[in-house]
Amino acid sequence: MNKFYIETWGCQMNEEDSEKLSGMLKKLDYTKTENREDADLIIFNTCCVRENAELKVYGNLGLLRKLKNKKPELIITVCGCMMQENDMAKAIRKRFPFVDIIMGTHNIQMFPEYLKKVKEDRKAILEIWDKEESIVEGLPIDRESTMKAFVTIMYGCNNFCTYCIVPYVRGRERSRKPEDIENEIKKLVAEGYKEVTLLGQNVNSYGKGLEEEINFAGLLRRVNEIPGLERIRFMTSHPKDLTDEVIKAVAECDKVCEHIHLPVQSGSTKILKDMNRHYDREYYSSLVKKIKEQIKGVAITTDIIVGFPGETEEDFLETLSLIEEVRYDSAFTFLYSIREGTPAANLKDQIPEDVKHDRFNRLVETVNRICAEINKDYEGKTVEVLVEGKSRTDENKLMGRTRTGKLVNFEGSAENVGKLVNVKITKAQSFSLVGEEI
Repeated sequence: MNKFYIETWGCQMNEEDSEKLSGMLKKLDYTKTENREDADLIIFNTCCVRENAELKVYGNLGLLRKLKNKKPELIITVCGCMMQENDMAKAIRKRFPFVDIIMGTHNIQMFPEYLKKVKEDRKAILEIWDKEESIVEGLPIDRESTMKAFVTIMYGCNNFCTYCIVPYVRGRERSRKPEDIENEIKKLVAEGYKEVTLLGQNVNSYGKGLEEEINFAGLLRRVNEIPGLERIRFMTSHPKDLTDEVIKAVAECDKVCEHIHLPVQSGSTKILKDMNRHYDREYYSSLVKKIKEQIKGVAITTDIIVGFPGETEEDFLETLSLIEEVRYDSAFTFLYSIREGTPAANLKDQIPEDVKHDRFNRLVETVNRICAEINKDYEGKTVEVLVEGKSRTDENKLMGRTRTGKLVNFEGSAENVGKLVNVKITKAQSFSLVGEEI
C-alpha cells in the first residue's frame, strides 16, 4: 500500500487544505506516515506570509534531493500560497528539478488527476491557476481531530493591507452558500464532533456575492441552531468590518464562544494608515470597549507586527500602550519582513534588524506579563473544558480548552475525552492553567 507524508506551513486555511489533500489520498488507498523515509509521496503545503516559511521550504526540499536519488519512484509535490507568488513556481522548478508536481491554491481539487498523470507518464507537472474558480464542494477531508473541526465559510481577501501577500495568492472574496456550510457541520455533528471553527481571511465579510441575502451575524445564528453542536468559534475578524450585529450575535448565541481574535497590527494611527488597515487607534479602542461591555467574560486575542517601515519609537510606544489598555489574553507577534509584490516592500525607512528585535523583545515581555496576570484571575474558578486528550506536558493529566480558548491541563477521567467537563482551576501559569475535574 502506498504511503504519503504531508508537511504544512502557515495558517488554518493551509491546514484545512492539507486535510483535503489527505482526504483525497485516502480515497486513493494511500495511508499516512509520519516518516519521510517511508513515504512514496511527499507533499509540502507552503506559506508565503513570512520569509521564514519560505526558507523552510527551500531547506526541506534540499534535504529531499538525496532521498529522491535513493528512491527514484518517490513523488514530490509542492503546493500552497508560496507557489502563487510571481515566478516562484518556475524558480522552484529550476532550483529543484526533481519536484514532480507544483500547483497553487486555486486548483487543489485537481491533485488526484495530476498524481495519476505523473505516475503514468513520469513527466513533471507545473500547474498554477492565476484566478480562483467557483467554489468546489464535497472534497473529502481527513481531519486531524475527532472532536474539533475547521469549516471554511469563505475564501480570499479584498483588503490589500500593504504588508500582506494573501489577496494576491488566495484571490478575491468568495462565500460558500449557507446551506453547504450547515450541511457540512451537521455531518460533523453526526460523526461526533463537538466544536467547529468558522474560517475565512475576513469572516465579517461573509455573504458578499451570494444570491441569498445573509451576513456573518446571520450565519452565526443559523449555525447556532444546529442540534448537537456544542461550540462555535471563528477567525479571523477584520476590525473595520466587525459590526454591532456580529457583537450582538456572539453575545446572544449560547454556542458561540466568548473569544474574538481581533488583529490590530499596530497601536499607532500613522502606521495603521500606512498599513492600509482602514481604521485608526481610536476606532479600534472604542470597538474593544463595546465588545467587552456586551460580551460577558470575553477573551480578546490579536496579531501585532513590529518594525513596519517608518515605525518610530513613539509609534512603537503607542502599540505598547494599546496592549496595556486592551489587555489581550494572548497575541501572535511578528517581526515585519519584506514580501516582494506588496506595496510595503517598496517603502522607504525600513527598520534596522537590531531595532526590530529590541522592540519585539519588549513587546513580548509586555504581552506575556499581561497574559499571566489574566490567567491568575482564573485561580479558584470553575470553567467548562472540552477534553481533547492526554496532556502534552504530563501524560498523567488530560488537556483541553475553555470557551475563552485557555489551555487547561488537569486531573480527570480518560473516559471524558471528547466531552465537556467542569474543571476547577488550582494554579495559573503564564500560558496555561492547571486544574482538577469536578
